[in-house]
Amino acid sequence: MHHIIQTAQAPAAVGPYSQAIHAATTHTIYTAGQLGLDPQTGNLVEGGVEAQTRQALHNLQAILEAAGASMRQVVKTVVFLKNMDDFASMNQVYAAFFPEQPPARSTIEVARLPKNGLVEVEAVAVIE
Repeated sequence: MHHIIQTAQAPAAVGPYSQAIHAATTHTIYTAGQLGLDPQTGNLVEGGVEAQTRQALHNLQAILEAAGASMRQVVKTVVFLKNMDDFASMNQVYAAFFPEQPPARSTIEVARLPKNGLVEVEAVAVIE
């Protein structure tokens, strides 16, 4: 059994997917990848990879909160970067969202992201 998570505090899905799914039997939340989109305008925020990373993580945070979870419960993230040269800049912003016991993470350079974003972040969280 699973429940779809939807919040207006994060950008609406731009395709046939849910913002997140709560797998009730395993107490696990799987989020869709989040770009640095402003939830109000649906446009990428300005300011480069740092601003887009910050917004993507705020979007994840809003989705997790809508599911009754928090960033502290994230156990795994995947970060997709358009350019691995942006790793240090992304990492600095990312670290502020996970100051203690950061989750496991994979970071992958990709050829292109939706809306020509610079970064996309997805997460898996476990609710106790």
